[in-house]
Formats: sequence, C-alpha cells, structure tokens
Amino acid sequence: MFIRTASERDLAAVRALLVETWHATYDAIYGVARVTEITDDWHSIASLKARLTRPNSEFLVADDGKRIGGMAFAAATTEPKVILLNQLYVRPSCQRQGIGRALLDEVEASFPEAHTLRLEVEEANVAAITFYRAQGFSSVGKTADCGGGSGLPALIFEKTIG
Repeated sequence: MFIRTASERDLAAVRALLVETWHATYDAIYGVARVTEITDDWHSIASLKARLTRPNSEFLVADDGKRIGGMAFAAATTEPKVILLNQLYVRPSCQRQGIGRALLDEVEASFPEAHTLRLEVEEANVAAITFYRAQGFSSVGKTADCGGGSGLPALIFEKTIG
C-alpha cells in the first residue's frame, strides 16, 4: 500500500471502508442501528467531500492500486501547533500490516510546524488504544462529546511531534 492524498474519485471507496470498519469496531459497543446512523451522517459522501477542501488539513488514503486499505484525516486546530487526528481507520482485513503506522507517519510529516498530535478514541476500543499507545501517544483526559456533536464519551490522547 502506498499513502497518497485522497481525491474526489476515492470518496465512495473511503465511505465503504469507513462503514465496514465502523460496524466491525463499534456494533458491539453502540449497536448496529446507532453505528448505521453515525456512518450515514459522519461518513456520507457530502461529509467526506467537505474534508477534501478544508483548509489546513490532510486527507490521506492507503492504496494498493486495487483497493483503499486505510484512510486518515487530520486538521489544524485553533490552538497553535496542535493538530487533531479526526480519523484513522484501516480496513479489518488490512490491519496489522503497517498501514496505520504509515498513515500516521504521513499525517505527522504533513504538518512540519506542529508540536502536538491529538486524537479522541472510544474508551471501549481497546485495539485502537493499544495501537496509539504503541505509537507514542498517552492519555491526557476525557471528553463527553467525541468529535464535537456526537454526545459520545471518549479518551483524549496526545503525542509530541516535530
């Protein structure tokens, strides 16, 4: 898989990856109906398309020429030198192959002036927490509103970069 900037032609494949990954990860936590509701909103083509043109952001895909195996989206925050990793997802069949690490490396490289990379992760998502800890992130707090508007609680992790 190679990492590249996403384009509009990738959006249907990215949406399919997100729907598959979210159901595999979150059905047991939130239930199928709630996961479908979230993915229909957060991962609609319109929502994904808006990310393509968002200023001070990077929308990446991991592509092997046949399929999209992973994606990441990160954007600058109102805090100087802090980047928020909004999304990093790897298709279940592609996990544990270095794709998440490669996407994370490219996110870090995309913001050379940044000092902190921040993310929010569902407390019950043990696999993601284990991955982020292995990449040098540590827990710095909690939020009651993951992503700003979800009403879902999450842990806040940060990593010093740059």
